[in-house]
Amino acid sequence: MPTVTITRLARFSAAHRLHNPAFSDDENRRIFGKCNSPNFHGHNYTIEVTIAGEPDAGTGYVMDFAELDRIVDADCIDQLDHKNLDLDVPWLSGIRSTAENVVVACWARLEPALISQRTRLSHLRLWETENNYVDYDGS
Repeated sequence: MPTVTITRLARFSAAHRLHNPAFSDDENRRIFGKCNSPNFHGHNYTIEVTIAGEPDAGTGYVMDFAELDRIVDADCIDQLDHKNLDLDVPWLSGIRSTAENVVVACWARLEPALISQRTRLSHLRLWETENNYVDYDGS
C-alpha cells in the first residue's frame, strides 16, 4: 500500500511573554523586544497536523478527519485556546513559550494519541503570525 499524508488545521488564541530570568531586564528587552511585555501579548495561532499512513482498504481513509480533529482538540487545542501559555498550561510549565518550544511540546502530546499500526504523526507546523511559522518532524 502507498503511504499518504493528510493534514488538518486547527486554531487557537493564546497569550505569552518571552522572558529569561537569567537575563537582565535590559537584555530581555533587547533580545525579545515587544514580546517581553510584562503584561504579556497574544497571537492567533494555527497548527497544521500531518499524519502519514496507509489508506484503509475498506474506507480509503488514512484517518477519518473527524477523529483527527477530536484528538487534536482534546490533547492540544482545548488546553491552549484562550489561555496564557506561561501561566495556564501545566505541560508548558518551565518552558519558554517560543513557537519552537510550543510546537515540540504539542508533538509530545499528540504523537502517542496518533500512532497506530497504520498511521504516525509526520509533521507539525505552528503559525504564530501570518508571516512566521516553525516546523517540527519529531527529530
